[in-house]
Amino acid sequence: MEIGIYVYALTLGLLSGTHCIGMCGPIAFSLGLEANNKVKYYTQNFLYQLGRISTYSILGGILGIVGKSFNIAGYQQYVSIFAGVLLLLMVLLPGKNFELGGNLKFLNHFMIKVKMFLGKFIQKKDNTSRYLTGVLNGFLPCGVVYASLAASIAAGGIIQGMLFMAIFGLGTFPFMFITVLAGNFIGIKAKTKVTKVFPYFLALLGIIFILRGLEIGIPYLSPPKKALKIEKMEDKGKSCCH
Repeated sequence: MEIGIYVYALTLGLLSGTHCIGMCGPIAFSLGLEANNKVKYYTQNFLYQLGRISTYSILGGILGIVGKSFNIAGYQQYVSIFAGVLLLLMVLLPGKNFELGGNLKFLNHFMIKVKMFLGKFIQKKDNTSRYLTGVLNGFLPCGVVYASLAASIAAGGIIQGMLFMAIFGLGTFPFMFITVLAGNFIGIKAKTKVTKVFPYFLALLGIIFILRGLEIGIPYLSPPKKALKIEKMEDKGKSCCH
């Protein structure tokens, strides 16, 4: 994947910041960090954020493996188109929210376990518990995370998928970090403006993935099949040399 796609991952994270506050804010507010110890205050906040990003990265890596298997089989372009269509559906069908946990029993059971352990770790005050709180937080149902994971499928490999989701997580970091420090500091008007922009950006990302999969020869956006074959041959040559 081109560097530009990772820029989209970062922008996706930044734009989804206010959404993250709405979804994960209650958990962030419940951490109960003690402001009188500044080092501990900032350290535990950082560990909580790192936990979320760790989960996003692992999930991205898993889906990257799926994308890689399709790439080996020669179906990578179809995976890219599928990911793009899925992103567009998330924009066109926002009411569905793609909350899979409520429809699949084993996922629903998993989410119950996640919330149960999340409640236990929130009550503890040590650094490990703060990190694990973030890790579990990352598994909670979220349409924005689902959208990013759909995009990570088209990354084409475990490292690429992990990197895509890690960068997305870094994009959500500023809003969430400040939220823990300052509480719900963003006004309703600011949230509304970002919420209105976000679907358009998500649709744009979906269109980019579809165009990439179509391989219609647009430079840097939708390389032709020949160019992609040359890239694959060069990658094989490098791997043989090493």
